Amino acid sequence: MSNEKRMVRAHPDQLLVGLVSISDRASSGVYQDEGIPALRSWLDTALTAPPQYVERLIPDEPRRITDTLIELVDQAGCDLVLTTGGTGPARRDCTPEATLAAGTKEMPGFGEQMRQISLRFVPTAILSRQVAVIRETPSHAALIINLPGQPKAIRETLEGLKDDHGAAVAAGIFAAVPYCIDLIGGPYIDTHEHIVKAFRPKSARRPAESTS
Repeated sequence: MSNEKRMVRAHPDQLLVGLVSISDRASSGVYQDEGIPALRSWLDTALTAPPQYVERLIPDEPRRITDTLIELVDQAGCDLVLTTGGTGPARRDCTPEATLAAGTKEMPGFGEQMRQISLRFVPTAILSRQVAVIRETPSHAALIINLPGQPKAIRETLEGLKDDHGAAVAAGIFAAVPYCIDLIGGPYIDTHEHIVKAFRPKSARRPAESTS
């Protein structure tokens, strides 16, 4: 495990993001990882200001996953860590347990909503075990979320579902992420509303968006 150098924000509201793809075969070079490129592409499109990334491609090993998540929060200073892969019922799937071991607070609503979205497509979505947690230290906190492994499912769970007229059918989980990061002391981030509209109560909005 390397000691990750702490990232430095380009401006006070720059989001620092850790992207972690968890796969025995991708990490060993059997096939090319698609999870991290999908996460980065979606965030680059959805966020109004470019984030800064640190990336990890690791195998399905519980201690390795937990250590990586802790490192990205405590050492690199990430505000948000997104994982992909390892959340099913197979014997080697251990991402949820490893994530819970790194967290100080569980955030069950994220996993519940991801499964609700995925169940609109496949009944086997009920087998997904994604979790989300907050990791807190005396000086810093971050939100860690497990996401599905497939690029299409990553986009659907982050962005939500819309009908043919653009009306929301199921809310994506990322709508709640900016306000969650506000509440744990992170930077103020916003999204492009045509992709996913960040929700904040009026009292938490900055003046520039008070009429939106």
